[in-house]
Formats: sequence, structure tokens, C-alpha cells
Amino acid sequence: MNLIRCPWPSDDALMIEYHDREWGVPLHDDRSIFEFLILEGMQAGLSWSTILHKRENFRRAFADFDVEKVARFDGRKVRSLLNNPGIIRNKLKIHAAMNNARQFIKVQEEFGSFDKYIWQFVDGKPKVNRRKSLKEIPATSRESDAMSKDLKTRGFKFVGSTICYAHMQATGMVNDHVASCFRYRELQ
Repeated sequence: MNLIRCPWPSDDALMIEYHDREWGVPLHDDRSIFEFLILEGMQAGLSWSTILHKRENFRRAFADFDVEKVARFDGRKVRSLLNNPGIIRNKLKIHAAMNNARQFIKVQEEFGSFDKYIWQFVDGKPKVNRRKSLKEIPATSRESDAMSKDLKTRGFKFVGSTICYAHMQATGMVNDHVASCFRYRELQ
């Protein structure tokens, strides 16, 4: 059977698997949400394919995205990360990941979970769009603007509206599969 999917995975097997199994699936697990928050920040200025192909390296380097552990990273760990060729070795992004872990914990304490906090930007349920082509998919939205603004006031870094919108797409807060894609229907 020949499935019709969004064109962005191209013929990259890892991108196809990510598209078919993860992208746009509503996430409510704080660890997974934290993982995507870090990965989306690392993606800034790069392609998602680059990040996805380094994902396992990121998992090892960032303590399997254990927010408590990442929040405690110290100077020695930063030096180790900056020397790790398997990840994005950008000092600002690494420091942002550590900072964001600390802010993430504060949000968990305030709201009971980061999930409860982040999903409020879409009223707790996925926003289902009906795009005919990739050209119709915006880089930001009213919701991602609000999320970005609020995260920044809470001290988060690398959380501009474009990064927030990508995070919303990845974690299923919005369904931006094109309408002809088999996943569009499955995720409704």
C-alpha cells in the first residue's frame, strides 16, 4: 500500500519514521515535552533533520532529558557538552537548555505539571488545521506568539514564536499534517 504523507520527510527513513509515528501526536508526558523543548531550541537556525539524526546523542548527553539532572549541570558538564561532536556544540544553546530546565521545574511546581501549563495555550485540546500544502503552514500563530511571550517572561531562552510553533506541531498541540496525508485523518 502506498501511503500519502506530508512531503517534508522526503526519502529520509528517519524523518519518515518520525513523521509517521511521532509528529503531531498529542504529548502529555513532561519528560517528552521537555525533550522537544530542548530539541526545538537546539534546532534554531538548523534543519530538523540535523537534530533528528543527532537525537540519540542528545538523549545520552542530556541525561535522557531528565529535567532535574539537566537543571544541575555544572561547568564541567558544559565543557564536556562543548566537546561532544554528536550534538550541537553551541554554548548559548547549551546554557539555554540548562536554564530552561530550571524554569521548567518552576512551572511544574506552579501548575502541578508542565503539561497542564503548556496545553493552556490551545485550551487543552489540539488545534486541527486543514492545510492543502506545506506553503499554507505558517511559521507562527497567535497561540505560539502568546506561548513565546509567556515563556520569556518566565525566564526561558530560545523560545521565540517560530520555535514555539514548531514545538506545538511536534507535540500535537496543532495538527499541521496536510489534509491529504494519512496521518491527518488518524490524528483527528
